[in-house]
Formats: sequence, structure tokens, C-alpha cells
Amino acid sequence: MDSILLTNIEILATFDEDRTVLRNAWLLIQNKTISSFGKMGSELPVADKVIDMSGHIVMPGMVNTHHHYFQTLIRNVPSMQNASLFDWLHDLYLLMSEVTDEDQYYAAKIAQAELLLSGCTTNSDHSYLKVNDMCFDTEIKAAQEMGIRFHLARGSFSIGQSKGGLPPDHIIEKEDDILADTERLILKYHEPDDFGMVRIDNAPCSPFSISPELMINSIELARKHNIGNHTHLAESPDDEKYMHEVYGKSSVEMAKEWGWVGDDVWYAHAVQLSDSDIDIMSETHTCVAHCPNSNLFLSSGICRVTDLLKKNVTVGIGVDGSASNNSSNMLDEVRSAMLLQRVKYGAKAMSPTQALEMATLGGAKLLRRRDIGSIVPGKAADVIGIRTRTLPFAGGLHDPIAALVMCASGEVDLSIINGKLIIENGVLLSVDLDALIAKQNELGEKLVARTAKRYQAPLDKFIWRRAFPYEEL
Repeated sequence: MDSILLTNIEILATFDEDRTVLRNAWLLIQNKTISSFGKMGSELPVADKVIDMSGHIVMPGMVNTHHHYFQTLIRNVPSMQNASLFDWLHDLYLLMSEVTDEDQYYAAKIAQAELLLSGCTTNSDHSYLKVNDMCFDTEIKAAQEMGIRFHLARGSFSIGQSKGGLPPDHIIEKEDDILADTERLILKYHEPDDFGMVRIDNAPCSPFSISPELMINSIELARKHNIGNHTHLAESPDDEKYMHEVYGKSSVEMAKEWGWVGDDVWYAHAVQLSDSDIDIMSETHTCVAHCPNSNLFLSSGICRVTDLLKKNVTVGIGVDGSASNNSSNMLDEVRSAMLLQRVKYGAKAMSPTQALEMATLGGAKLLRRRDIGSIVPGKAADVIGIRTRTLPFAGGLHDPIAALVMCASGEVDLSIINGKLIIENGVLLSVDLDALIAKQNELGEKLVARTAKRYQAPLDKFIWRRAFPYEEL
């Protein structure tokens, strides 16, 4: 299919430089790109496929800047329901050490399905797990099959507990192997030109699981190949305390010392920031993936997004892993991002459209992509459509675009990525969703059982077995 024409669009929100919004509009997609758009009239362009978008809002697809696909296997685990970051990581490390390549394949597809159905068209997965027979190529295969635009942020652990790190020794990799495999992935898969569907980024997991040498060597390798750089940083009081105790400096100060600042760098979370940390990030154009629901779940704090934006720091939205979010819903994440800033800074701190801008324009800029994030002729045809004549929108169409954040809780009705139809009439076309869900539930149950057996832990540590009422916390 070479061309698609969307007609009778109730609201077309372009997010272009002028923030153009059209009522009763049409949009023409040719090959991989946005061709043109305008208001409905007597003459319309000719296309191979015409889709009536009456009663829909059409906008650019959203960009998810931080995720961990494998965690869709282990969301809502009882032992991790009421824990802050470091306690939560203790059980996460046990569970993730049992993940297989088959697990990863289906977990990736589940995460991608959730993202697609909630309006995401480009995703970055921080994939730091290399245990058992796992292969990073598997996530790329899953993304190609699902049709999502994909950044594989090749993560890693290199410092285990025996050397002062947080992860157990049996899940770490040798640093030479990490660097070699990162370069292998770059040379095999990275598509640097506009409209590239797969890109590779460099992403050591965190300063408490990686040596300073790897932080420095990995970013030198990344800059040799002009790829992006990503890591967890300043996520919670626990890891900020770790940095001060081990290095005597803040996370951002150490990142600067290691060369981990610049417009090719983005930090996941960045919750625990001082004014001087924000100044460093502003001066160096370093970016942030804001993950509000994960920060809420782990009681990590509230990212100072309002202060960051005032200092012209680029901020994108990330859903984070499903073990700390329990969902991969982009629209829900956008709403939480807006509400958290209002809790911290007041009701005028962030508008619904500003939150949507972070999820589109912010994410595109963070990933250094000129080809996505807005509906502009010549840009990639990554477009979503949301049906507004549904229950969540009833009585809320006084401001339809804001209603996407204020009111919407459902799924997108249309998704086009790189000019290809991915979701039509609310149906994800690239997978049998019922079969995928059944397989994921089967694999998740087996994973938890293996973990309990391996570590001689009672199964009810990971599986709900309690009678009501719950014991008091």
C-alpha cells in the first residue's frame, strides 16, 4: 500500500512549529512520509486506501523513552508491591536471573502491544539483561514483527555484589564482552538515516552496577559510532546516597566527570536533583526520561520537570518497566506526568498540551530524531487516531486535545507507523492478541516457579496466597 488518505478528521493536531490544529481535516500519507494535509473540501487527493476518521482526533505517535520489556512477565509480584527501589531490586534480581530468550520474546511483544494500543509509535527499551540463553537480537526481531519503531538501548551489569555493586554476581557480564556485543549490534542493526526503524543506543544500567571504566569506555565507543547514551541516574534517595558514599559527589557530578553529559545522553528518572545538577544538565544539553508512575510506585520522589523545562532541558516520557509500573500505557503516563507537576508546583505548572508535547516533540528530540514527533510534510508517517465518541470523552469535548490527557483511558483506534497500518478500528493487526496473552501468562507462571525453586523460597513470596483480611503493613 503506497498511500493512505485520512478523511473527515474531527481534530488534526500536528504539533508542528506553529502548533497547527485543523477541524474537519484530511491527511495524505505516501510511502513512509507525511505528504500533505488540509481542510475538507470538494477535491481530495487520490490514495490507495481511504479511512474515514469522523469523530477522531489525529496526532503524531508518541515516543516512549524508557522501558524494560522483560518486566511484563513479573508485574504485580506480591513481594515487590510495597518496596522502595533497593528493596524492590533485591527480588527483581532473583526473578530476572531466570528469564530465558523465549520469555524475552513474548514479554517484548506484550510490552509493544500495550504501547501501540496506547498511542506509542517509537519505543526505547533499556535492555540490560544477559542471562541464560538470552540474546539482544530477540527484542529487535519482536519489534520488527510488531511494526513499532524501535531503539534498543543495549544495557549491562558489570559490577556484582562481591565488588561492591548491587546486582548478584551471577547476572553480570565481562566488560570486554559488553563493549564487543554493543559494537556488533551497532554494525548489524543500527539505521542512522531518517526513517530508520531500528537504532542501537549505549546504556549501562546504573552507576551502582557498572564500573567507572565501563561508563567511560562505553560512551567513547558510542561517540565513535554517533549513537545515543542512556542510564539510570538519581532515581531515588537510595542510589543518590550510594553515589555520595562511594564517590563523594552527586550522580550528575559523577556523570559529568565520566563524560556522561551532552545532547546524546539521557538519564532515566533524574528525580534526586539539586539546583547545581540541573544547571549542569542545562549547560550540557543533557536530557531526561521522566517516568512518573514508576517514581510514584517506588516512592522515589517527584522529578523536577518544571524546573528542568525552565532551564531548557529536554524531557521525554517513559513508562519504565512493568515491575515498577505494572502497565505500559503511554496516555496514562502523560496524565501522571502532568498531575505530578501540579502536586509539586501548583495547578498552573503543566497543561495537558505541554504534557503531550513531552511525549511527542520531547521524546523525538531526546532520541535525536528529526523525522518523528510532529505531523509535518516530509516527516515519517507515524500517526495515531483516537475515537472521541466513547464513554471517557462524554461531556469532555469542550477541549478535545486536552481531553486526551484529562479524560481518555481507552485505547487508540488507529496507528500508522512508517506509512504502514498497524492498528485499524482498534485492532492490532500484527499479532493474535489473545494467543499472545495466554502464552505470556503461562511463561510468567513458570518463571516464578523456577525462581522459587532455585532460591528455595516459598512460592507465596511471589504468588498471592493470603487470606483476607491482609495483615497490617
